[in-house]
Amino acid sequence: MKLKVNNSEIELVQGDITESDTDAIVNAANSQLILGAGVAGAIRTRGGPSIQEECNAIGHCPVGGAVITGGGNLKARHVIHAVGPRQGEGDEEAKLKNATLNSLKVAEENQLESITFPAISTGIYGFPLDACARIMLTTTREYLSGSTQIQRVVFALFDEKSLEVFAKKL
Repeated sequence: MKLKVNNSEIELVQGDITESDTDAIVNAANSQLILGAGVAGAIRTRGGPSIQEECNAIGHCPVGGAVITGGGNLKARHVIHAVGPRQGEGDEEAKLKNATLNSLKVAEENQLESITFPAISTGIYGFPLDACARIMLTTTREYLSGSTQIQRVVFALFDEKSLEVFAKKL
């Protein structure tokens, strides 16, 4: 499913984010930038140790923030590590909006034209999928409505249920 926004496109796909061929993929990161389980674990496994080494050199990223590393052995040349909120920590919606927005800004600052997001914070962080889809898609649509070099934003959703929820919100 695709939606044209200004000169850009939002695309929804079901699949493994580590297989994405966009300029960057987004890791649903923790503040310590330790590639543990879920999306981060898949990125660590597929991308190799250089990604964690670069994360270690950066050291920390606040909730709502985003930082960039190389993509190691991934198809994507870069990984943008976005720190989403844990459900129950307070102000989660604003923090997820900031993580999405800051990921797009980091892509822009690094002259990237395409980026793939997962459903940030919906795994072990427990953020509701429906709210995630609403916030991430609205933030992305608003960003692409302005002046940007980003041409393509993909949401790689792991399962059919997630794809359906995002499709309804799109």
